[in-house]
Amino acid sequence: MELTPKEKAKELVDKFQYAKNYRNSSNAMSESLAKQCALIAVDEIINYLISNSITGTLTTYWKEVKTEINNL
Repeated sequence: MELTPKEKAKELVDKFQYAKNYRNSSNAMSESLAKQCALIAVDEIINYLISNSITGTLTTYWKEVKTEINNL
């Protein structure tokens, strides 16, 4: 089941925020920094899709994810 853009945005930010915990560290990244990291990752995905002429629903989906990250 595919996640909605809102769900995917939350998932990405959470993964970045708690990535340190996966490496046996008790300190989580700030939500602000995690959002910045998620936005960089999504921008890379969007740029890849555009540079490879992949448009349509996939590009639209990732643009919506970016909007949702900004809304968190």
